[in-house]
Amino acid sequence: MNSIAEQLNEVRKQISAAASAAQREASDITLIAVSKTKPITAIEDAYAAGQRHFGENYVQEAVDKAAELKQFDDIVWHFIGPLQSNKTAAVAETADWVHSVDREKIARRLAQQRPATKPPLNVLIQVNIDAEDTKSGVAPDAVNKLAAFIAQQPELQLRGLMAIPAAAASSAARKTSFQAMQGLYSQLQTQYPTVDTLSMGMSDDLDLAILHGATMVRIGTAIFGARAR
Repeated sequence: MNSIAEQLNEVRKQISAAASAAQREASDITLIAVSKTKPITAIEDAYAAGQRHFGENYVQEAVDKAAELKQFDDIVWHFIGPLQSNKTAAVAETADWVHSVDREKIARRLAQQRPATKPPLNVLIQVNIDAEDTKSGVAPDAVNKLAAFIAQQPELQLRGLMAIPAAAASSAARKTSFQAMQGLYSQLQTQYPTVDTLSMGMSDDLDLAILHGATMVRIGTAIFGARAR
């Protein structure tokens, strides 16, 4: 098995190739290494290879890892999993970014619980672009209302949108989903000067996501290998 450093390098090359094919700059795309369920040593290996943005799905795991790695003060922590209202405080205190805001209650609590000593929390609205019953996220037609609420919170910084297209979808179906997200994102950019981020694309579809404007891709398996759960 290749080392994490080698696998990171391969992912970076894939991002560069996808950006070139889309006539974009690779530097405009941020790689988030999704380290959920992976040990601290794996994050340390990725850090040593130059990786700085890490994504976690589970609140307690995110808090524990951030505490254990606090000496690496340039790590940027992204919380990317579903967020329950009774766990917002820990995320508000720990994360630099939250990708999964999908209702006003969550946004309000994050704003209220963000420490005054920290900069505004970077927030993305999660969109349930394929209307899946089992997936979090707002409907596309609810984006504007939630965005307006987030933009009014001084403790939050509205940065854009996030989506996870249906896992079983065909390439053509994913293309349609990514195109729809690109349209929503472009519309939001015209309304809010802080909006500069479209988080979509994972290990098996990052090329297609980058072709349709993704500025952040969330890659786990291709960097760290298969997850335990």
